[in-house]
Amino acid sequence: MDHLPDHGHHHHHAMSSKHMLPKIHHTSPFIWFVAVLCTVITVAVIIAGIIVFAGYIAIRPRIPFISVTYSHLDLFEYSQAGVLTTKVSITIKWENDNAKAHASFYDAAFILSLHGFEIAKLVAPPFDVRKNSFVEFAYQVESSPISLSPDQMDLVDMYLKQDLVKFGLIGTARTRWRVGLLGSVKFTLHLNCHLNFIKSSMNSTGLYCSSRK
Repeated sequence: MDHLPDHGHHHHHAMSSKHMLPKIHHTSPFIWFVAVLCTVITVAVIIAGIIVFAGYIAIRPRIPFISVTYSHLDLFEYSQAGVLTTKVSITIKWENDNAKAHASFYDAAFILSLHGFEIAKLVAPPFDVRKNSFVEFAYQVESSPISLSPDQMDLVDMYLKQDLVKFGLIGTARTRWRVGLLGSVKFTLHLNCHLNFIKSSMNSTGLYCSSRK
């Protein structure tokens, strides 16, 4: 219904105003279409967000992780000339504590070193871990005779006087697992461990090391 202005004394003014009204109140169908489309998209995004959040809460995804669960110094022969022969046992645990999702581990590589000198590289082929489960790999690392530098010899001597032998284990692995509606999620796991041993007993000092902070 057209809205009419107040009638004045001259009828032709009313007719003129009445003639202009359709232009003022006319709304383009395209504008309505865009407004409705934006509303539909906004509602859809909100609903999708609620569904994803609800799925996340229901699944409670946790990042799979790796840890060193056991280490032992099997051999440590060190001459006055700075020549070292050593053997170390290391067990790495790969754990997936997601109750509803399998996990895959791949591209795993860790360097065992002694005061900056690389002793060995520990690797693992790609493999899967079932939901709420774990896998353990036992490594037997044995070095050929190694000639240490004077600085490395000084560090070894200093720690041996404290009845200690100190190794480092540093590296990364990739993991992938499915998180409900979010799909497949990938993550890089970082491991940075200090493997310390008591020389007189060859046992580990018992420090726990994990990629989960």
